[in-house]
Amino acid sequence: MKPQLKLSTKVFLIASLNFVMLAVVFLVFMLVQFRLDLRSFLMAPARDRLLSVARQFALELRETDSAAWNELLARYSSANKVEFTLVDERGTQLAGPNDGFPPELTERFTRQVGRRDRDFPLAFLGTTSNPTRHWVAVRIPVPNPGGAGRRHGALVAASSSVFGAPFFFDPKPWLAMGFAVVIISVLCWLPLARGLTHSISHMTRATAQIAEGNFEIQLPISRRDELGQLSASINRMASRLTGFVKGQKRFLGDTAHELCSPIARMQVALGILERSATPEQSACLEDLREDLQHMSTLVNDVLSFSKASLRPVSTELLKVNIADTVRRVLDREALNGTGVNTAVRDDLNVLADPDLLFRAISNVVRNAVRYAGHAGPIQIAAERSDGLVIIRVSDHGPGLEEKDLEAVFEPFYRPEPARARETGGVGLGLAIVKTCIESCEGSVKCRNRRPTGLEVELRLKSV
Repeated sequence: MKPQLKLSTKVFLIASLNFVMLAVVFLVFMLVQFRLDLRSFLMAPARDRLLSVARQFALELRETDSAAWNELLARYSSANKVEFTLVDERGTQLAGPNDGFPPELTERFTRQVGRRDRDFPLAFLGTTSNPTRHWVAVRIPVPNPGGAGRRHGALVAASSSVFGAPFFFDPKPWLAMGFAVVIISVLCWLPLARGLTHSISHMTRATAQIAEGNFEIQLPISRRDELGQLSASINRMASRLTGFVKGQKRFLGDTAHELCSPIARMQVALGILERSATPEQSACLEDLREDLQHMSTLVNDVLSFSKASLRPVSTELLKVNIADTVRRVLDREALNGTGVNTAVRDDLNVLADPDLLFRAISNVVRNAVRYAGHAGPIQIAAERSDGLVIIRVSDHGPGLEEKDLEAVFEPFYRPEPARARETGGVGLGLAIVKTCIESCEGSVKCRNRRPTGLEVELRLKSV
């Protein structure tokens, strides 16, 4: 799966990219329109610092003997973390390191700084290689060796990096400006991003609950834009689905209820016929009785499912003891000789509707006995974990295919091996379990055991 970015992160990245692109466009416009050199533009804040150091150096140079000029330059170089060289107006080196001023810059120096009619005091001379150095010259007066008069010269500063040397380029103002831009961008974009992500997260949770069958969800409609309209549409969809599903279940329950009377009359009539039936007729009547019994079971299951589904959403939940409920289930269910092992403490209580919980556990146990009672004892266990009580009903049967583990909780779904009449059931047992447990604000799932068997897990709030 590809990594996914949050919507707020995408908004922030788009805003940052927008700012960077605007800054680049503005910088290119300034450089082209005003014919600025990028390095000179970035070094402009360091101009005053360079001129101040050059003026101070010129004052000390006037009072220093020419034999000590190298020592003076070394002191200034060490203090400012750059390499200084003193040259005259023709580019001839007067003091500094032996390789201080490269000859290839002499012509450029004479053209930009050395001519006496030039008042421009500072110039970026360029870059040399092997090793890479960047050169800046500041015009200063240079005393003659004999102390008689002065001549024009320059203090030349060299550094291996323009942007890495604080003397040339001070990043602090740029960092402060960038920080201010980021703060302003966050203040402008954060409310929009938070509003979008908050509304979308609400809709995501609502649609997830609708997908799980909870159609009673209603989103708050506080926005007056497209997201507000979408929230209103989701609310209308949930309301319509609620009506459709409830109408369908009510119709199903009403139909099953109406079928109870004719089935009962047919069973009574069948009993009367059996009294006067011949042996040949008795075999046919026995088949008819099995069909009627199957129809009666189907109608009863449909009625149970309908009643559980149509219970009010605000079902009153009470404190229910798990051990007592399990004992009632085992006393009522026909186990047909199947052994049942229980491991449920008497102090385990949950928040549930007593009738719904009893019906859910009964159906799970009944299913286990019906499909896996021949394979070994049924196990019922319960434990408390993270504020929940987990009830597990396990068997040693063949289990289910992976594709059926979630589908078995759908109404009228039966795995292929369970479709024969001999196994009984119409595919409503676990659907009733799910409806009952979810009405108690719990959850249900099943998984295959190893090496064989199926385990149904009910999770309810602990009390």
